[in-house]
Amino acid sequence: MAPKKRKDVRDEDITGLKFFDKLLPLFEPMHEIGCRRDKAGNRQLHYDQYCLLLLLFLFNPVVTSLRGLQQASELKKVQRKLRCKRASLGSLSESVAVFDPELLKRIIDELGDKLQPIHNVGRGHVKHALTAVDGSVVKTLATITQAVYLKNCHGDSKSAWRLHAHFDIDHHVPRRIDVTGGLNSGKTEEKYVLRKALQPDHCYVMDRWYAEFLLWNDIHALESSYVCRVRDNSRYKILEERPLSQEARDAGIIFDGIVEMGVGSKPERRPNHPTRLIMIKTNPHTQRGKQPGGKTGPPSDGILRIVTNLLDVPAEIIGDIYRHRWMVEIFFRFFKHILGCRHLLSQDPVGIEIQTYMAIIACMLISLWTGRKPTLRTYEMVCHYFTGLADEEELLAHIAKLQPHPA
Repeated sequence: MAPKKRKDVRDEDITGLKFFDKLLPLFEPMHEIGCRRDKAGNRQLHYDQYCLLLLLFLFNPVVTSLRGLQQASELKKVQRKLRCKRASLGSLSESVAVFDPELLKRIIDELGDKLQPIHNVGRGHVKHALTAVDGSVVKTLATITQAVYLKNCHGDSKSAWRLHAHFDIDHHVPRRIDVTGGLNSGKTEEKYVLRKALQPDHCYVMDRWYAEFLLWNDIHALESSYVCRVRDNSRYKILEERPLSQEARDAGIIFDGIVEMGVGSKPERRPNHPTRLIMIKTNPHTQRGKQPGGKTGPPSDGILRIVTNLLDVPAEIIGDIYRHRWMVEIFFRFFKHILGCRHLLSQDPVGIEIQTYMAIIACMLISLWTGRKPTLRTYEMVCHYFTGLADEEELLAHIAKLQPHPA
């Protein structure tokens, strides 16, 4: 069967571009970036224009590919509003070789400073910035058969890429995403990537995979904190059991105490600081495999075990902090399924990094426009606005109806 022909992008498919007038000053300082080797002054596609084209891709469902983005750049309306000329496929592909994704972090920091907190997790008990960390794999469009043979310039498989996200819980936006190969080992392993990105004054909220004592030591050494789930069979020695308040009991807390983790391990491999264990009663569940009826590992005993170096924060607050770790999982679903980032415009790590940073900026823009966390309904309304199905008055009416989200 012949492949379905892609629909050409027409001028009437692109509307709502006047909103990009507000974004031009944000990216304008990047205009000359990447032009050093262009001695003849022939460059037609500049970094700021490329970023705005990527935002057009993220917010307009009609533009679904690099070819569609190239077609959109030919439209007079797009050229006028984005102040760009026609971009060739060669120029779009070459962008990964001349544009530096690190520069986009400055814009992310600038937008992050303008965001107002949506949540107030910790209720004043935690002074550090709550940051949920996790990794997710984005597969390329290559089929499984092609992935065996599809290699990059270093001879590595390009069948998948792993995204390592740092998610700001209170502002409900990602602040950082690192891109590595899909294998979760060596220098692409999630704990290794996190260790390189650690910062002071952060509270890292992590799942069981990050339960590594030396990683905890590194976090503690930076005067940061962590809230980390540990495995059900973790070994520890109880040093002090603390009484539970009624608030803690109401939150399902069944144990709170100071413990010595890593009993049986060598002393140099154990935590070098006091650790606190909190147990929360939950509904038991069976871990399921990808195949119907399949299982991976033993069933849960229904007790959530959380270790932290926050010794003075109420136990129920620690439980609430860990509960919000799922925000990073929800973001990955939003990122891949809603923003369309399952379709990678580039197979190069630099190109993927630029696309992921622009997706972060897109999430921040939605939060700034609405004052709320990005949701499917709001994103759809923004897309309707950019495709002409909704006018500005209808978009503003939708935003006005949004209710504040509880902390």
